[in-house]
Amino acid sequence: MSDTTALPSNEWRNNALAILRMAEPNTKAQAAAQLYQQRHALQLDTAQTLEPPVPDAPLMPANLALALHTELGRRSPATLQGRAILLHAIVHIEYNAIHLALDAVWRFAGMPNAYYEDWLKVAAEEAQHFQMLRAQLQRMGFDYGDFPAHQGLWTMCEKTKHDILPRMALVPRTLEARGLDATPQIQHKLRNVQAEDAQATALILDTILREEVGHVAIGNYWYRWLCHQRGLEPVSLYAQLVQEYDAPRPKPPLNLEARRAAGFSEQELDYLQWGA
Repeated sequence: MSDTTALPSNEWRNNALAILRMAEPNTKAQAAAQLYQQRHALQLDTAQTLEPPVPDAPLMPANLALALHTELGRRSPATLQGRAILLHAIVHIEYNAIHLALDAVWRFAGMPNAYYEDWLKVAAEEAQHFQMLRAQLQRMGFDYGDFPAHQGLWTMCEKTKHDILPRMALVPRTLEARGLDATPQIQHKLRNVQAEDAQATALILDTILREEVGHVAIGNYWYRWLCHQRGLEPVSLYAQLVQEYDAPRPKPPLNLEARRAAGFSEQELDYLQWGA
């Protein structure tokens, strides 16, 4: 899809669902960015409840093999192959992050306009992240689909599709927030490797980490907004949701600076580090 290709609908949320169902990765990424760029020329129907497709999941590239997390190869950065496997895993995470943002736009009706604006922006930025990282993977002699990938992010998306409150609690501010912790560690490993591709990947991750802080902040904002609307206490409720949905706990060490910048309170950070 070129920058001038017409979007399939004149309404934001219908477009988000249509883009989610595109199978070709570059077409999907370009369309997500285009939707955000053209949003002011399109309509936004916040009241419409859209009918979910069958199957109720994003279409994935035909050549991508999906596997269990335990079946995936090692990601040591010591060799070119190991760095490619590591980068491929990040490319896949960013590709699924496009899906998470688009799903947040189309699936949940009745939210303020700013909610849809926020998640459409996230989808566009995740699309850019995907394209940057995929280009780097291609420069290394590989491509998206050359290695298996897992669907951990989308699994939680499916678990929370019935209610926007656990979705905001357990996808952006839980699973995606784990990337704030993991990225500096990955960068440290890459920067210890004397290879040009490793240094280039670490540099790209600087930009992505900075923007991911903003994405997690959006999740934090709307989670608290929803708690306020429903008269619920966000910190204690979060602990309940983690248990109810069997959400993973963060792996230490936490990137406290990034999490504070993303809006986590000290009480929340205490819970995440040492338990309720």
